[in-house]
Amino acid sequence: MMPTAAARNGSLADPLSQAIRLAQQNLLRLQHGEGFWCGELQADSTLCSDYVLYMHWADEVDPALEEKCVAHIRRRQKSDGGWNIYEGGPSEVSASVKAYFALKLAGHSPDSPWMQEARACILRLGGIPRMNTYAKLYLALLGQFPWRYLPTVPVEILFFPRWCFFNIYELSSWSRAMLVPLAILNHHKPTRQLPPEKHLHELFPAGREHQFLGVQRKGRFWSWPNFFLRCDGMLKLLNRLPWKPFRQSALRRAERWMTERMGEGSDGLGAIFPAMLNALIALKTLRYPANHPVLLKARRDFEGLFVEDPQDFRIQPCLSPVWDTAINVIALAESGLDPQHPALQAARKWLESREVRRFGDWHVKNPHPEASGWAFEFNNEFYPDTDDTMMVLMALRFLPPPDPERFRRALGWLLSFQCRDGGWGAFDKEITQRWLEDVPFADHNAILDPTCSDLTGRVLELLGGIGYPARSDVVERALEFLRRTQDDDGSWYGRWGVNYLYGTWQVLRGLRAIGADMRQDWIVRAREWLESCQNEDGGWGETCASYENPRTKGRGPSTASQTAWALMGLIAATPSAEGLERKALRRGVEYLLRTQAADGSWSEPETTGTGFPRVFYLRYDMYRNNWPLLALATYRNYRAGVFHAPSLYRHGSRI
Repeated sequence: MMPTAAARNGSLADPLSQAIRLAQQNLLRLQHGEGFWCGELQADSTLCSDYVLYMHWADEVDPALEEKCVAHIRRRQKSDGGWNIYEGGPSEVSASVKAYFALKLAGHSPDSPWMQEARACILRLGGIPRMNTYAKLYLALLGQFPWRYLPTVPVEILFFPRWCFFNIYELSSWSRAMLVPLAILNHHKPTRQLPPEKHLHELFPAGREHQFLGVQRKGRFWSWPNFFLRCDGMLKLLNRLPWKPFRQSALRRAERWMTERMGEGSDGLGAIFPAMLNALIALKTLRYPANHPVLLKARRDFEGLFVEDPQDFRIQPCLSPVWDTAINVIALAESGLDPQHPALQAARKWLESREVRRFGDWHVKNPHPEASGWAFEFNNEFYPDTDDTMMVLMALRFLPPPDPERFRRALGWLLSFQCRDGGWGAFDKEITQRWLEDVPFADHNAILDPTCSDLTGRVLELLGGIGYPARSDVVERALEFLRRTQDDDGSWYGRWGVNYLYGTWQVLRGLRAIGADMRQDWIVRAREWLESCQNEDGGWGETCASYENPRTKGRGPSTASQTAWALMGLIAATPSAEGLERKALRRGVEYLLRTQAADGSWSEPETTGTGFPRVFYLRYDMYRNNWPLLALATYRNYRAGVFHAPSLYRHGSRI
């Protein structure tokens, strides 16, 4: 049964409807004139640290910009002297060494109290030898780590045929974008010599002159890690030979590969900070003149990540307009905003204009005959992804006039990414070879693009919302995947959001949308797990520590976004409207109503987004505004007997 207009539009003067109206007005205020939304993405201090290191390597120090970066770094130093990689987390060695080095390059004396505290913390964490490979690379560029101890990234990898068991298209898209410029650097080893007072000898616990600083072999002789270490040793020997018959042609191919993906249609290589910075370093290493169009564009794209906040200069890891716009459209439509509202119509036109029709890197592993999909950023034509495509399609299905041809095309593209195990990865198909996680340069924990329960649950939510056949092979394989990936306690791991709250919510919402019987034992276990995680204040929270230690799953200070996820998961797992009066649901709604600010927003300093688990996390500023609105709207709609607002696109329709 459909809710009454009064119930859907919130004309009743009750606290829930008032909160929804305030949240709607807040989102509408944040919309840009072109029709999109783009909240800030915040990360840890390493982005500013890396840029200070880059300026000194390139001998292009902008004193004013360096001062802003240093102030940002200093503000984020913890009481134990180190720097963390997520809000409230412990000090982390790579972030701490980079911050210390940036401060030292900027002129901070090692005898300063904050530098002494930082050094003591770094040494407690194991010092430079415990840093990850990519962090050590930036030290090598400045002569502070020996190149011979870094894993070899042979540029000839670009010649490996696609049928070979190991080639660049067996790696995740973001790893490819980082590694190709690194392969160029690995050949040239462009090192900037620093004066002795800027060196980092004090951060090697056992000194660096007579210590082996490479990766140590361990475990069984025939293990994958030891096999790759022997391969790395062989590559280092080959690199010493004067005759390298394919090196120059491989370098030219790597350069073409990189610059092609930095051209028009892309806001930088991969449109993400690490690849963009690596590409800048590679272009300068290749001696591109300062006025070269490619280098000028690379600089503009990179500087587009800067946030010129006079109180706290920051650098974003990337931009998120497609993602934010799609979620906000869904939240506004589900909360009763008229689909013909000018804001939603402007968003529809903007989203439709961002459809990617180019055959990008995804086509190597997925020879689907028609290009479609949406990327995360403004322009990233080589790398549309399944998650943004799912979210955009869920948004467009609410908005008239429907475009069945675009919907059919994009849905076909999305479904073509289902992997053999029944799940979906984010950017590519079948990038799941677990043995690749043992290559020496894979310690950023992102060499693969694994199938994920959260993405698979969202696909089911989309399919259920448009009336896709529940007994189709696509759906049945996805359901089998979700059954296999459920943890014993009923929860699901969340790859792209923190963490088990995110994964469990997405799966439950997908199961309800596709018409699963929510009274089944395995689904009831998930609901009970969510209820068991509720905090005393009625909210839910989980920290990034759960990626390191699953015993901390579902535990943390309450946040607006995670409370919203848990609420929507519980609502989806509740088989009837009568069950919506469960105490956990009421307390969760009351938490959101109680913590909403007068302007309709919520406060959320915590980190609830995931880049690379255990390595890099994100704080989506828009999450505190859109997910709570969607949760409150979902609760109100369920009380009125509705699961979703009506979809204007139905699978198989000829509208």
